[in-house]
Amino acid sequence: MQRLRDRVAVITGAAGGIGLATARRFAEEGAKVVCADVDEEGGAKIAEEVGGLFVRTDVTSEDDVAALFQAAFETYGSVDVAFNNAGISPPDDDSILTTGMDAWRRVQDVNLTSVYLCCKHAIPYMRRQGKGSIINTASFVAVMGSATSQISYTASKGGVLAMSRELGVQFAREGIRVNALCPGPVNTPLLQELFAKDPERAQRRLVHIPLGRFAEASEIAAAVAFLASDDASFITGAEFLVDGGISGAYVTPL
Repeated sequence: MQRLRDRVAVITGAAGGIGLATARRFAEEGAKVVCADVDEEGGAKIAEEVGGLFVRTDVTSEDDVAALFQAAFETYGSVDVAFNNAGISPPDDDSILTTGMDAWRRVQDVNLTSVYLCCKHAIPYMRRQGKGSIINTASFVAVMGSATSQISYTASKGGVLAMSRELGVQFAREGIRVNALCPGPVNTPLLQELFAKDPERAQRRLVHIPLGRFAEASEIAAAVAFLASDDASFITGAEFLVDGGISGAYVTPL
């Protein structure tokens, strides 16, 4: 499919995981891809692979974010899609009883403030065009509670969900759609590393997934491509769950 032919798509966190898979999927769909990351080697590598542009970006810096969208516009002439995906989940973000202020603030800055900044600087280009699609990476933890808490991560993703809903309503009649992508656990290097150290922790999560496995990054990328495309033309302000059925389950299959 070529649903994104000649559209300009900006992806943050493009050097790995969901961002990397989405850069590939967007390119397959015909988009001109702008890859943003603090990982210069990884970001440049995926940009070269998909024939796109790499812009080193610290998503917590408003100057960097403004420069990112300006570079996309000046290079390709438009900003049609913004996949605001960069995020972190550090080990020192844990229970509210043990998580310190440094961890709290760091996660909020990367996971929530960055989405605010990216939306703030993408929307003016989209208003000028009279169209655009913004997909913000939230999480299924934005709609569910967990006894194995990562308190700042959970709060940040709840903020992304609420902000996306608000923006989706505010700019709907200007042709700009804003949706929150809510993935379940994804089989990324970060997750593999975490669960290799603690198989019991992995199993405790797997038991709640009706499909019985973690998502592949390419499956999440397929959902992002759908939301970016005209196939999702009547979807805005939505919490788009791609979670293997977790949020709908009470008792899962044996």
